[in-house]
Amino acid sequence: MNLGDSIKICDQNDEATILTIINESAKAYKGVIPADRYHEPYLPMNELRREMDEMTFFAYEENGIFVGVVGYHPVKEVTLVRHLYVLPKHQRCGIGKKLIEHVIHIAKTRRILVGTWEAATWAIRFYEKNDLTLLPNKDEFLRKYWNIHERQIELSVVLGFEKSA
Repeated sequence: MNLGDSIKICDQNDEATILTIINESAKAYKGVIPADRYHEPYLPMNELRREMDEMTFFAYEENGIFVGVVGYHPVKEVTLVRHLYVLPKHQRCGIGKKLIEHVIHIAKTRRILVGTWEAATWAIRFYEKNDLTLLPNKDEFLRKYWNIHERQIELSVVLGFEKSA
């Protein structure tokens, strides 16, 4: 992290920036995930607002500009990592790693889970490089902790991280 770079909690004033980061980054899914699951914008504003009521978003700020975001979502006895996205021109610079480490650090639960598209092999590799492992019972986790369409359950994977006691 450079001097002046930091992770900040987001609020309603940041929703347009969060939306831009998510939707620009999610363009990587176009042609990778099935067409019935990909749409533009990937995340509409009304859905982001609903999710901001459920979870906390953090942004990685570089030289005063948000370039990456992550959602922190405690659910029951786990913490979900939601919407971890970094603007394409800032990817592969360690920002995603800092954001996921931040969520793991602040999580009050021992188990941290993240869901992603099975076809998004680059995302799976990223999470595995950051000490998360693919979990075999993904359908059970997706139904218990996420509120998503059955088709998304079919096409997704879940990775997990266990914090030391």
